[in-house]
Amino acid sequence: MKTLRIGSGAGYSGDRIEPAVELAEQGDLDYLVFECLAERTIALAQQARISDPASGYDPLLSERMRRVLPFVGARQGRRRLRVITNMGAANPLAAAIEVRRIAGELGLTLKVVAVVGDDVLDVLRPEQVLDNGQTLGSLGERLISANAYLGVDGILEALRADADVVITGRVADPSLFLAPQVFEFDWATDDWPRLGRGTLVGHLLECAGQVSGGYFADPGFKDVDDLARLGFPLAEINADGEAVITKVVGSGGRVSRATCTEQLIYEVHDPAAYLTPDVTADFSQVGFADEGVDRVRAQGAGGRARPEQLKVSVGYLDGWIGEGQMSYGGPGAVARAQLAREVVLKRLELMGVKMHDVRAELIGMDSLHGPRSSVEPWEVRLRVAARCEARSDAVRVGNEVETLYTNGPSGGGGASKSVRQVVAVASLLLPRDAVNPRIQA
Repeated sequence: MKTLRIGSGAGYSGDRIEPAVELAEQGDLDYLVFECLAERTIALAQQARISDPASGYDPLLSERMRRVLPFVGARQGRRRLRVITNMGAANPLAAAIEVRRIAGELGLTLKVVAVVGDDVLDVLRPEQVLDNGQTLGSLGERLISANAYLGVDGILEALRADADVVITGRVADPSLFLAPQVFEFDWATDDWPRLGRGTLVGHLLECAGQVSGGYFADPGFKDVDDLARLGFPLAEINADGEAVITKVVGSGGRVSRATCTEQLIYEVHDPAAYLTPDVTADFSQVGFADEGVDRVRAQGAGGRARPEQLKVSVGYLDGWIGEGQMSYGGPGAVARAQLAREVVLKRLELMGVKMHDVRAELIGMDSLHGPRSSVEPWEVRLRVAARCEARSDAVRVGNEVETLYTNGPSGGGGASKSVRQVVAVASLLLPRDAVNPRIQA
């Protein structure tokens, strides 16, 4: 029976590059998938594209492709390696041009195909309501982006066109991994049980190192070997969608029933109805079985008909965050930091700074869990942050913390301040027939 090997080259935009290279070189893969988009990530990419029409794709695209393209299209044993990625972000066409440029510099002849159609900003209507209760029309010029979560359709079209590298924008994370399974095994796009099992594979791989020991380790409770050399996972999949999760032999990290279980429940609200553009996956009966060191079989997933609507992620500008920090150390550090906090908040009130969502906390004391009794630490850091409608008000938040140098309690140091624009994200649903995924080579 044919076995498909799919590796995960990234779990977010800023992920490590070395484990992906290790997979490309040593993983004997058919596909290497880079999943690099979060909801806010694509809104920020759309904002960058507004400033520069040639930008808007993942900032690490060039470096990642330069490192792995030498392995693409080559026969690794009996396998031909292909790459699928959503690093196109807000501009898959520009990303594809960049990948072709890099391939040319490396002396490689590769077919690079972009999947477009997720940008639906022109399709939406002002009266449509977001999940936060606002209408699109109420956002006015603050509206940045609207991207629908595509499924496997565009990627399948690219693979049928014999693409070596497929660059997408907003595609649902597990769909990036499901598409090659549907293509290679010729599954029907309404074979819901197999699509559910294939989606389980995608969900387990989509966060890369999380299923091989990253964000899992807890010394003395959940130990992970050689975390500094964490290897990213790969899946060995058969034609029925049954899969073994593993990693390159000798790489750091750990693949176990526990790591797979933690990843299974990640971002899943209803295990019996995990909604994707391709299938309503059912993970409620999923189980894991050890098959050796760093080898875990995933089984028991199912599926039902896909939703009739697609989720759309809408990005918009929502004010500014001003922030300032100052450290206090030694005897009485907490009392001095508390006084500094009182001074800053009173000063902002006296100056009439208009703020929302104010946070004034002592890192090391109450920033995570709120007020609590504990042994007084030897050092503590004051952080004051607030969201403001006007940038000028946000600037004053950080400035007022900085003035503690000469106007606050003794012993403060290491001041920092920053101002950043808030790119907020909300969602709505759009009928499937309003979205047109397609390829451009």
